[in-house]
Amino acid sequence: MPKNSKVTQREHSSEHVTESVADLLAHEEPVDYKRSVLNMTGEAWDKQKDVEEDLDSEKRPAWNSKLQYILAQIGYSVGLGNVWRFPYLCQKNGGGAYLVPYLVLLIIIGLPLFFLELAVGQRIRRGSIGVWNYISPRLGGIGYASCLVCFFVGLYYNVIIGWSIFYFFKSFQYPLPWSECPIVKNGTMAVVEAECEKSSATTYFWYCEALEISSSISESGGLNWKMTLCLLTAWSIVGLAVIKGIQSSGKVMYFSSLFPYVVLLCFLVRGLLLRGAIDGILHMFTPKLDKMLDPQVWREAATQVFFALGLGFGGVIAFSSYNKQDNNCHFDATLVSFINFFTSVLATLVVFAVLGFKANIMNEKCVVENTEKILGYLNSHVLSHDLIPPHVNFSHLTAKDYSEMYQVIMTVKENHFKELGLDACLLEDELNKSVQGTGLAFIAFTEAMTHFPASPFWSVMFFLMLINLGLGSMIGTMAGITTPIIDTFKVRKEVFTVGCCIFAFLIGLIFVQHSGNYFVTMFDDYSATLPLMVVVILENIAVAWIYGTKKFMQELTEMLGFRPYIFYFYTWKYISPLCMAVLMTASIIQLGVNPPGYSAWIREEAAEKFLYYPVWAVAILISLIILATLPLPVVFILRQFHLVSDGSNALSVTYKKGRMMKDISNLEDNDETRFILSKVPSETPSPMPTHRSYLGPGNASPMEMSSAPNGRYGSGYHLASTPESEL
Repeated sequence: MPKNSKVTQREHSSEHVTESVADLLAHEEPVDYKRSVLNMTGEAWDKQKDVEEDLDSEKRPAWNSKLQYILAQIGYSVGLGNVWRFPYLCQKNGGGAYLVPYLVLLIIIGLPLFFLELAVGQRIRRGSIGVWNYISPRLGGIGYASCLVCFFVGLYYNVIIGWSIFYFFKSFQYPLPWSECPIVKNGTMAVVEAECEKSSATTYFWYCEALEISSSISESGGLNWKMTLCLLTAWSIVGLAVIKGIQSSGKVMYFSSLFPYVVLLCFLVRGLLLRGAIDGILHMFTPKLDKMLDPQVWREAATQVFFALGLGFGGVIAFSSYNKQDNNCHFDATLVSFINFFTSVLATLVVFAVLGFKANIMNEKCVVENTEKILGYLNSHVLSHDLIPPHVNFSHLTAKDYSEMYQVIMTVKENHFKELGLDACLLEDELNKSVQGTGLAFIAFTEAMTHFPASPFWSVMFFLMLINLGLGSMIGTMAGITTPIIDTFKVRKEVFTVGCCIFAFLIGLIFVQHSGNYFVTMFDDYSATLPLMVVVILENIAVAWIYGTKKFMQELTEMLGFRPYIFYFYTWKYISPLCMAVLMTASIIQLGVNPPGYSAWIREEAAEKFLYYPVWAVAILISLIILATLPLPVVFILRQFHLVSDGSNALSVTYKKGRMMKDISNLEDNDETRFILSKVPSETPSPMPTHRSYLGPGNASPMEMSSAPNGRYGSGYHLASTPESEL
């Protein structure tokens, strides 16, 4: 700016000005990155005007309807974990009593953090990288870490979709291929496959026919070509859905989000009509109140809440970024959170209705097998007929009759009872056999469906539901990768998506070799848990302590048109960070106490056996954790020591209008004049806020705001307020 310009003369009286704007900025005291991005207008944020400007200037894609968006968020948050993880935890941790800690933690951790992610995505209208660069560039690594975690999870999650596709196509035959053990020829004799006979038909089909599994993670065994083709199909479907954009994927959500509920309701009605279903449901919801005092139960409930809502992945932020800024994201957060919870409860009812039926089937099978043993002992005079109660009829033996007979034999033959090899055949024991994950979906549930009338129909419906649940989550996971990368680096969406899917498929080949199931377990256990906890804690800290809870609440008030409950102020600032820190500490301790391992299928024994990971596998899982969290310190160091541009001394990027602004060093003299004093009267900065701001629970006086940062970005520059006439 010229030393003797009218502007500088009026601003500094007769003193000569020797510094340019860039020099003045260089001499400023250090400020946080947020404040270094200058507010071009200095005026209070006008919500309606900003919404219109954003939409006009960005031309950002938007959801076709609110329903489409809600279904997309539901499809993303409601996934396979609701069907096969929540019921297992509910059974393991006290039945109905588990619902209490889960619901409490959903309210104090899940809902506030889910609302926070929806709000920042909608407010800033960027993917996870852009959002956290805006909040605090030093913590910009949060967005990159989220992308990496999404990539790791997507790698193995799509493999599960591939497994479901394999079972889906295998379901179009009667009888189902896993309903009976295969017959093999041994010379002139036909005998049942020994491995299948030792385990069960569904277990054998899963491990030996579908996975063709090896006995340890060290035995690669080459590629399983059936699963390789299924994985290719899964990535092709996901890639096409993502390429078409949110308008197309949103339409896909109408089916993929609603169809699982149709199937679950059909299974619930069918399950309740099955013999023994009530036994399963009663067992499920019989509360074991002593479990509520167990810290392990609360830790597992918190972990399930954390992952059930998809926090930290970036998918929630990506979907929310396509909303209008006046959308009521608080309503969305509450609705989706509780739909997620009720879906978990619905899935639990279905699972335990079916498992109650299966337990009765298995218990009857146990009674028949042990009755045959007793008859053999009676015929060989090992047992006396006097031990059999007179009312017992072996041709119509009930579980109650067998239990009475078993107790008598055990009492009389106390010293030699173990040698008889009789089982108690208690229904409670069958119901207590907890199964989760692939064990529930591909073994327990498939076995139960073989006893359904019209079993192929129910099998097709079940695996189509799993495919839809998986695709809904995968589309959100891919959005957590593509949206921030495309927003930040302006790459072509089609090219990047195709390249990402091909790269992921090639890396995913490690999951479809014969030892692939063990790598799925490794990635599921270690690639996301700790990194995501770190990411979410830093997200919470970035908003609540760096950007400022009061300021964030003020902007939410302006954006939503109403003030969020004071509950959120305290949860964001104190409760959620503390709970997450305790959860992360407990998870680290558990990892240290329990050496990492996996369940391997030993074909010779036809049984699972727990094995510890070899050294090279431990190195891989440690590398996964380090790699996923590496962007956090790297980006912090690079920006802390100004090794990369972060916008602290230049007008690098403004998210207000979604376009690049000029670097100060490139401003011409006339541009500097316009920069300090706008030519348009409406752009003249105001030294005071134009409205009473929300100041948090303290309710500080608005006069105290006069020394606070002004404008949307909170930069510390109260620019000249000289009237236009003085120019």
